[in-house]
Amino acid sequence: MTSDRKPTLVVIVGPTGSGKTAVAVRLAQLLDAPIISTDSRQVFRGMAIGTAQPTAEELAAATHYFIADREVSDDYNAGRFETEALTLLERLFAAHDYVIAVGGSGLYVDALCNGFDPLPQADPDLRRTLEERLRQEGLLALVAELERLDPAYWAEVDRSNPARVLRALEVCLLTGEPYSAQRRGEQRQRPFRIVKIGIEVPREELYDRINRRVDGMMHDGLLAEAERLFPLRHLNALRTVGYQELFAFFESSCSLEEAVELIKRNSRRYAKRQLTWFRRDGEIRWFGRDEVESMKNYCEKFAET
Repeated sequence: MTSDRKPTLVVIVGPTGSGKTAVAVRLAQLLDAPIISTDSRQVFRGMAIGTAQPTAEELAAATHYFIADREVSDDYNAGRFETEALTLLERLFAAHDYVIAVGGSGLYVDALCNGFDPLPQADPDLRRTLEERLRQEGLLALVAELERLDPAYWAEVDRSNPARVLRALEVCLLTGEPYSAQRRGEQRQRPFRIVKIGIEVPREELYDRINRRVDGMMHDGLLAEAERLFPLRHLNALRTVGYQELFAFFESSCSLEEAVELIKRNSRRYAKRQLTWFRRDGEIRWFGRDEVESMKNYCEKFAET
């Protein structure tokens, strides 16, 4: 610690395309803080373009953790992230007043801030049944069942992600209770303050930024990146917007132009679900992405209370 202040974790959230990474780097420089990523996909290697990992310049401008340090085949999850991030924070707070956590994965943010609720272990028989239903009935049928069993989680989950839909259904059917209710247990106490900042962008501007970012990703080589990952498409890490649509193109299910438009559409839908998730948290203070100096002042005032 470099002062008498209690260590403070600054959590930056917002929808995809809102400019969180750039804000985090600028704020890290102002607060002399390292950055940990709370993005469930940026943690994997080989997915730099499709997951919008920080650029080489951004990585050089501030120390980052949980960026491209796992293999795509690694079965990484929010529970593991919580354990590893808390161990890392203990070390980082020994040298810094502030650490910044940034990312759009609501489950990872919740795990870090509140603790990850223990859920029942996977049941092999039930999982096989659900996977067979996925093959026979399709994802939309399982999504409809999830809406009936747990409308709260249905409203916020990535409904194009079979792994998340299957896991939520599995927990609902194993326990007889909504998955969402079991993820909202008693908040665990943390040995540091937590201040939450949301990046707010007008809806039309956000959607335009998303569309242009997808075009930029394609220009930067997303197609080639997806092609390299295509043989691994069965892995959970690759059940992700940006890759799934291009995998469909490789399988001749759509044209490249159609795949790009689907990436844009699905990214916009994902951003809407992220906003639904984060808007429920009354502790988040929302700022425009250009208000970094105001964010700094807000963090310093928060740390002194």
